[in-house]
Amino acid sequence: MKELKDSPDASETVQDHRILLDWSDTTNISDPEHHLPINMQFNDGHRLSITVYSVLMVFSAVANITILVLLVKRRRQQPSRINTMLMHLAIADLLVTFLMMPLEIAWAFTVQWLAGDVMCRIMSFFRIFGLYLSSFVLCCISIDRYYAVLKPLHLVDLDRREKCLIISAWMGAVICSTPQMFLFHTENHPNITWYVQCVTYHSFPTYAQELAYSISGMVMMYAFPLGVIIFSYASILLEIFRRTRNPGCADSVTRSSLGFLGKAKIRTLKMTIIIVFVFFVCWTPYHVMCVWYWYDRDSALHVDQRIQKGLFLFACTNSCANPVVYGIFNIRARRKTAKCSCRESGRSKCSRSHKDVVCLYSWKRSTKQQMSTRQDTYVSCTDAQTEALQRNNIEK
Repeated sequence: MKELKDSPDASETVQDHRILLDWSDTTNISDPEHHLPINMQFNDGHRLSITVYSVLMVFSAVANITILVLLVKRRRQQPSRINTMLMHLAIADLLVTFLMMPLEIAWAFTVQWLAGDVMCRIMSFFRIFGLYLSSFVLCCISIDRYYAVLKPLHLVDLDRREKCLIISAWMGAVICSTPQMFLFHTENHPNITWYVQCVTYHSFPTYAQELAYSISGMVMMYAFPLGVIIFSYASILLEIFRRTRNPGCADSVTRSSLGFLGKAKIRTLKMTIIIVFVFFVCWTPYHVMCVWYWYDRDSALHVDQRIQKGLFLFACTNSCANPVVYGIFNIRARRKTAKCSCRESGRSKCSRSHKDVVCLYSWKRSTKQQMSTRQDTYVSCTDAQTEALQRNNIEK
């Protein structure tokens, strides 16, 4: 990187020219070889990026690798859907950790782009691929929990549904990230010809098209996952509250399992609040700033660039929080389930597999409907067996 003198425009608000519509105006600079605007120099915004990304990368690497190793060991001992999805979530966060964060650190250090056009396009793809994948895997986990709690007896094609969800998450991340490879390119500054940057300048014919692309990215990475998470877990809570408040309804679960539903309600409530809260808190400030920027660019540019950078850095902490949240509420739950699995084996042996037990009662179907359609295939369950089956479905 060429050594640059301090610019007289050090008080200029915009400190990163990549967020502008086009190159900064340098026509009035008398010595373009050594005298650049502040937004094309190494400044406080770059120092902030290097410091924060370095800390996040170390913490995220340790946390996600630890969770991934634990999940692999547990999956070998006792395979489950939730462990598989948590593995993919950890992989997605590791992609953010080892692809996006080092890129941002190196890019902030060099300021301009030095790796050529091909790497510019490839790294632009991976710059957001991990973020998309992490959001989509969160959706898959929410959908899986929705079926596990609300439809515990739908045991057909569980493995197929799991594979379809995971494949959809990966394919969705690829599809949403691919346009980056066509939009980003290397471009030389029109006046300072030695200065090269990886930018999207002149990629959109009109500003309306650029705005439409930016909004679609926000919807797919933030609004859609948040909507799925809220709908899934809100439905779970509503159903659990409905069952605990109306234990005498015809299609309710057996009376002895109400205590289990209370525990599930507490655990699901805690997990729901933290999941939605972490995702919402991490990403909302950044996207609020984006909406402001799209609505009134001139006023948004007056916000200190360090604050704008800080908002995106704060959003990236979601990759650090994911292993903590899901690790606490799922791995600990598996331990408790293993300890309690044989407590109520006084009348029935624990050697009987949960998969061999088919219960008469369903959360969604009435007793009359079940008796008329599957009278010959269903067998009654004891209270302990019903509770064990529901616990097994929810924890998996």
